[in-house]
Amino acid sequence: MAESWDVVVNGDCLEVMAGLEPESVDLIFADPPYWMRTSGELQRVEGTVFDGVDDAWDQFNELEDYERFTREWLSACRRVLKPNGSIWVIGGMQCIHTIGAIMQELGFWIVNDVVWRKSNPTPNFHGTRLTNSHETLIWATKSKDSKYTFNYKTARELNTDTVSPADYEAGVRKQMGSIWTFPVCAGTERLRDASGKKLHSTQKPLALLLRVVAISSHYGDLVLDPFGGTMTTGVAAKILGRRYLMIEQDPAYCDAGVARLAMTAPEDGPVARATYDERPPRAPMASMIAEGFFTTGEPFYLRDGREIATLLADGKLSFEGEAFDMHMLAAKVRGVKATRLNGFDVWRVKRNGELVPITRIRDEYRASLAALVD
Repeated sequence: MAESWDVVVNGDCLEVMAGLEPESVDLIFADPPYWMRTSGELQRVEGTVFDGVDDAWDQFNELEDYERFTREWLSACRRVLKPNGSIWVIGGMQCIHTIGAIMQELGFWIVNDVVWRKSNPTPNFHGTRLTNSHETLIWATKSKDSKYTFNYKTARELNTDTVSPADYEAGVRKQMGSIWTFPVCAGTERLRDASGKKLHSTQKPLALLLRVVAISSHYGDLVLDPFGGTMTTGVAAKILGRRYLMIEQDPAYCDAGVARLAMTAPEDGPVARATYDERPPRAPMASMIAEGFFTTGEPFYLRDGREIATLLADGKLSFEGEAFDMHMLAAKVRGVKATRLNGFDVWRVKRNGELVPITRIRDEYRASLAALVD
C-alpha cells in the first residue's frame, strides 16, 4: 500500500501490514481478540443478562487456530517494527500466556509485564471464582539489544499509582511501577451505537493508552494498532503529537473511530514532548571555573559544615595532598561501599557566608547558557 499516516484503514491487519515497509513503525499497541471461550447467557445476580464478549471476531475453534492466528499477526508486527521500536500487547488470563510464549518464540525481548488493575471490575456474578479484576500488558522490543525509548522522567511525572494526591501536589515524584490502576471504560467515554448499546466489547480506557504512548515513544513517532477497534490508540497518539495508522476490519468500528478522531485535538505540552527527559546542557567544572562560577582554591564542604577539600583548576579536589575526582572523593569521605557518589548532591561551597549546594551553582551556570541561546 502507498504509505500514509494519521489514517484509519478498514481491512485485514495481515494484508495491510504486508504492504508496509519493513522496520517503519516506532511503536505498536495491540489489543487482539482474547478468545474468551464463553458460552450461553451470563446473568447477573438479579437476573439481568450481562453483555459480555461474544463477538464473531473473538471466536476460534481450537487452541491451534488461536496460536496460528497469534503467530501470524505477531510476525507481521515484527517485520514492520523498527529495530529500536517497542510493542505493547494487552490480554486477559485466557490469552496473555499464549501470546507471551509466542512472542518469545519469535524473538521478541520482554521489557516488562504490566498489570492493569481495574478500579471498577465486573464482579463474578455467581461467586464461582475470584473476581477478574486485572489484565496484563506485555511490553517488548524486537531484540535484547534494542535501544528502545523509555521516557523515564515523564513516567515519574505520570505516576499517580504509588503517590498520594497530597504528596503529588506537594511535588513528590516516584518511579513508575508495573501495577497501573485505571477504571474500565464507562459513562461518556464508552462509545455506543444508535440503540445505546456499547459499540465495542473491550474498549480500553484512554488514560491507559495515553500512558503507554507517552512513556515509550517520541513526539512525531509512528504508532500502529493492528486491531484498531474504537481507535483509542489513535486518539492517544493524536493527543500526544504522534502519527498513527489504525487498522480495523469492522466498518462500524472504523466509522465510529474516524468520527472520534475528528473530534480529537492535539494537546502539546511537556508530557507530549517528554521535556522532563531532556538532557540539560553539559556543565564541566573546568568551564564553570573559567566563567567565574567557582574559584580555584576555594574550600568544599559537607552538609554538616566540615571543610574537606579545595578546588583545583582542572575541577578536581585536593584532599590530604592528593587530587581526587569529586564524585569519588564524595564516596570516600561519606564511607559508602560505592566507589562514586554524585558530588553535586554532596558538596557545598560558601556564598555570602552561607553553605550552598554546588548543584545550585551548576543550575545558575546552565541558566546563563540558556540566556545566551535566547
